[in-house]
Amino acid sequence: MKNTALTQKHIALGAKMVPFAGYNMPVQYEGVNAEHDTVRNGVGVFDVSHMGEFLLQGPNALALIQKVCSNDASVLFDGKAQYSCMPNGKGGIVDDLIIYRISEEAYFIVVNASNIEKDWNWISQHNDLGVEMQNLSDAYSLLAIQGPKAAAAMQSLTDVDLANMTYYTFQYGTFAGIENVMISATGYTGSGGFEVYVKNEDAEKLWDAVFEAGANFGIKPIGLAARDTLRLEMGFCLYGNDIDDTTSPLEAGLGWITKFTKDFTDAEFLKSQKEQGLSRKLVAFEMIDRGIPRHDYPILDATGNVIGKVTSGTMSPSMKVGIGLGYVSTAFTSLDSEIFIEIREKGVKAKVVKLPFYKA
Repeated sequence: MKNTALTQKHIALGAKMVPFAGYNMPVQYEGVNAEHDTVRNGVGVFDVSHMGEFLLQGPNALALIQKVCSNDASVLFDGKAQYSCMPNGKGGIVDDLIIYRISEEAYFIVVNASNIEKDWNWISQHNDLGVEMQNLSDAYSLLAIQGPKAAAAMQSLTDVDLANMTYYTFQYGTFAGIENVMISATGYTGSGGFEVYVKNEDAEKLWDAVFEAGANFGIKPIGLAARDTLRLEMGFCLYGNDIDDTTSPLEAGLGWITKFTKDFTDAEFLKSQKEQGLSRKLVAFEMIDRGIPRHDYPILDATGNVIGKVTSGTMSPSMKVGIGLGYVSTAFTSLDSEIFIEIREKGVKAKVVKLPFYKA
């Protein structure tokens, strides 16, 4: 099992450590609900150094990205980031990812930890364009500094104007005395904040500086369990749960990142799927009766027929109600549709709702 450059920091702070995507990661420190509230109302820090980073360079870098990704990366400009996914040639998804345009011929791509090797092989397999590819995953550390107080808490560490960075943009600058740091106004929580990329050798210096700068703002370390409840309240998909090699981006509600204005892997298949109509879709639901939905619980209709299954579910720390995502037959996808989650062999009532669950 791999460690991040910050593993010893987490252990020293008393974090509960668990194996995740081949890494030894902190799942929680003081408890999920307290950590969740810290990010929603203040500022918290996640070590997400397990994520994968690739650098694609050369005159055909954009052409390669356009070929393997569903979104249209030609609209990007220097300093702009984009959420996308890679279709797998069989109607499913290889991975979802973020594309950062550094320059006209250089793109930084961030992928899920569990898919680093798979994604690298997939992009390499399609690279008949002479694009120079570098896998930087083992060289970089990544902190996600998230919450409404993130900009104010971190501003003393950098000359970059954090408060005025717009969502899904990034800048290079000095941060905590470390030069050429990539500061990205992205995140997976829906509460604002930044993701900061540094070389592994600078990770501890960054961690210490971040906690010192944020001390007066009540900054705290946050584990992967709260990361999951935060992203679920926003309805953000988690690869391996809500999307995978068997789910199409259209079924997953990712039509907005599937652009038929260009050619890409699976474009024809997905176009015909859109024209013919879907047989199932990913929906958001909220429990009406008391119960906590969990991954893989069956979803039923009023007469007890199985119409789908839960892909992600939890008790929402912000709203104090059971929430979840799941694929259901299209007949049950309209808002307020009544569905039932099978919990301990009993159908518990829920309804289809609009995302996000949590509205600040």
